[in-house]
Amino acid sequence: MLKRAWLVFAQAATLALLIWAVYVAFIDERVPPAPREVVTVHEQAPAAGAAPGAAGFRRAARRAMPSVVNVYTLKRVPRGLPWGDPGRRLFGGEELAPQPATSLGSGVVVSADGYLLTNNHVVEGADQIAVMFSSGQAAEAHVVGTDPETDLAVLKVEAKGLTPIVFADADGIDVGDAVLALGNPFGVGLTVTQGIVSATGRNRLGINIFENFIQTDAAINPGNSGGALVDATGALVGINTAIYSESGGSQGIGFAIPVTIVRQVLEQIVRTGRVERGWLGVEARDLPPDLGRGVGIAGVLRGGPADAAGIQPGDIILSLAGKPVTDSVSLMTAVASAAPDSTVEIRLRRAERELALRVQVGRRPPLRRQ
Repeated sequence: MLKRAWLVFAQAATLALLIWAVYVAFIDERVPPAPREVVTVHEQAPAAGAAPGAAGFRRAARRAMPSVVNVYTLKRVPRGLPWGDPGRRLFGGEELAPQPATSLGSGVVVSADGYLLTNNHVVEGADQIAVMFSSGQAAEAHVVGTDPETDLAVLKVEAKGLTPIVFADADGIDVGDAVLALGNPFGVGLTVTQGIVSATGRNRLGINIFENFIQTDAAINPGNSGGALVDATGALVGINTAIYSESGGSQGIGFAIPVTIVRQVLEQIVRTGRVERGWLGVEARDLPPDLGRGVGIAGVLRGGPADAAGIQPGDIILSLAGKPVTDSVSLMTAVASAAPDSTVEIRLRRAERELALRVQVGRRPPLRRQ
């Protein structure tokens, strides 16, 4: 009985401490303007496959933990009388005061001057955001910019003594490498789990528009979103973003956004406040094996960049800017990587002929949420 009472007391004290920290962080509601500068992340680390050594993953965990934060968001959800407007007319009442709704997630410190990375879905629609560092320090955060198409967001806090994470070599991660997932699962606090890289380059999952996930069996649960996936040296290889689960908990299939995408999004958002990608205005389709290599064009948007360049439905695109395209995903990724207003060469097959066309890349329209 005494042991049970002590457990309840400890849980209550921990919860009270978290609530107090978030409350303190939310006292000052002033939001400073988003800066426009270049963020400098720490240089590349040794290869991801480095051995953990006799101390297991203690060094890697200790190196990464100070850079991982808990993210708390507050949303004011409107409350109304039953049946909406008819209910208000019937009862002569007004809308009730908004009801606060809170959610939990994770984030990663990427610069000593206060820039953090997390998932867009962690902070989307939030009225207030607070982060708690591993030291117990809490701070208010504001959104610098978001990229819903990769599910990434950049936050900024005014705090001193931050420890930015080190970015791993983007080409050093491979299947079988040991990794650690750090985050705040179920709101219990900073947690480290261990696994391996199960696969790389995962796409067509329907999670994001642009997908190139690292798959891992390190336990990732609700609340881990936005946290760090690090290698055996403690360097960042990805941002944890999703799990495959039928139960809502970890089943050994988690997905992280790789540092190649993370760095591109981070640098653009810090510099301009948004992410810009190239666009052609075509509907692409994968070809059946008997039609050979390339990507089929099923439709062309009238007045779009592809239409202006002379691309037609039925064409088969073979390469873009000298690089072969093998399927619709690789084409979309290659086009998105091209700078808007730049000119690229597209080689295509039309009937029995091969053509080379010069296309001025357009600017990809922003994602429209349903």
